[in-house]
Amino acid sequence: MIPTKKLVMIPGPTPVVRSIQDQMARETVAFGDPEFVKDFSEVIADLKAMWRCDGEVFVVAGSGTMGMEMALANTTKRGDNVLICSNGFFGDRFIDMCTKKGLNTDVISAPWGTSVTPEQVEKKLAEKKYQVVTVTHVETSTGVEAPIAAIGEVMKKHPEVIYIVDGVAATGGVEEYMDTMGIDVILSCTQKVFGVAPGLTMVWASKKAMERRASLGSIPESYIDFDKWLPVMHDPSKYWGTPAINMVWALKEAVRIMKVEGLEERYARHRRQAAMVDDAMEAIGFKVAAEKAHRGPTLSVYLYPEGSGIDDAKFRANLAEEGAQTAGCLGSFAGKGFRMGHMGNIDKHTLVSAIAAVERACVKSGYKVEFGKALGVLQKGLVTE
Repeated sequence: MIPTKKLVMIPGPTPVVRSIQDQMARETVAFGDPEFVKDFSEVIADLKAMWRCDGEVFVVAGSGTMGMEMALANTTKRGDNVLICSNGFFGDRFIDMCTKKGLNTDVISAPWGTSVTPEQVEKKLAEKKYQVVTVTHVETSTGVEAPIAAIGEVMKKHPEVIYIVDGVAATGGVEEYMDTMGIDVILSCTQKVFGVAPGLTMVWASKKAMERRASLGSIPESYIDFDKWLPVMHDPSKYWGTPAINMVWALKEAVRIMKVEGLEERYARHRRQAAMVDDAMEAIGFKVAAEKAHRGPTLSVYLYPEGSGIDDAKFRANLAEEGAQTAGCLGSFAGKGFRMGHMGNIDKHTLVSAIAAVERACVKSGYKVEFGKALGVLQKGLVTE
């Protein structure tokens, strides 16, 4: 039997299109090569312009988690107060980071499937002086999208506070505008909506965030210090740590794809396609874990139908055999469903194949569905794309 091609439908890494793969496969050159320096400079300039950043952009080898630490390291000092707005597992990850850094943390935790509200943030900011507020834009464990624009309006009333947005599962697929939304720091990485393999973290820092970094003087961190990387970002021929050359080329191609599609259309496409996939899954009895008002457009958590008798591990194994790799749930959702990404450069064929694989996996797992029911719902949506 010919092996079934496996579609990467987890919340990241996401599928990597051929033109981006080709950039990763190029012959590696010296980081001081004039052509690479030019390419790296153009990537930085594009990222700064596209996210409307009045400060600096840092592109550094590392993961999204490193981006979280980078954001905190350059905007806080021991003893500072941080308000963490958490909608799930990855929002909570900030707690451990802050504690180890000697920061005082308060946490607004939303029930899984719902989001922290601007009113909650406003109430906490009225009670206490904070140096930083963190918000996870799209929570990977729940599929919840936080209202970062509305929270940004609250933050504008507190200009002394740094507003950090974790955009790991959002940036490039959900609206993020640093200027109008009052965001001071966005952190993200390549393997989610950018559709590149894991390897780079990107951090956008506003002019205000850079002023905060300057006020801190020397910081304990080295590799993730803005000041160490700033000369490189201004002139990539300079050295601090070796850049991931082929990954920068891949990111450049990903940015080119975004620019051709247009960010506004890319955002709209993600919302349209997410709604289609959610409708398709609901048509065969699955429940979207995130409340409708808070559903993120880049990934979803699908809970198994009540009374279906579906065994989580068996279902996901069957689904992988049928060609779609998905992720298990975390926290209170563990064992109750699976997580599916629908972000980046995914096309219609991939979405159709993934939903068809879900239908087959359901039947193989003992949950009888009408073949084509979910697929038909998806197809009706896609025909208008």
